[in-house]
Amino acid sequence: MAPAVFTSMKSPRILPNSPFARIARLVLGSSSVAMVLGNTIHLSGATREEFLRDPYWVAHEMCHIRQFREHGYVRFLWKYLIESARVGYYNNKYEAEARLAGQRDAQFYAHNGVLPDPATMHRGAGEPS
Repeated sequence: MAPAVFTSMKSPRILPNSPFARIARLVLGSSSVAMVLGNTIHLSGATREEFLRDPYWVAHEMCHIRQFREHGYVRFLWKYLIESARVGYYNNKYEAEARLAGQRDAQFYAHNGVLPDPATMHRGAGEPS
């Protein structure tokens, strides 16, 4: 059963080959990036299928969708940017919350309820390999 906060949410749109995610990928120096703007998950360096096969990554990005909904589009972008400027991307409290959600909620996005080994999953920028 999915977390209650997700059950009333409209399904997100997934946009592969996003120019926004490509810029983020270059800035972060990562081989693949998923980033959320509103209710859309933008991908670069990963296909829709690769993203959806990784329940930890999906849970992380779903947390960002919830954050957008809670704070509002413009307000959340502003808060996220200010927080990143203040403490950096990795220490950004919204990223920390999403990393925690990635671990805590991955089971809700796992295929057939089976979680893959976390060591084989996507690593975000600044995370240990």
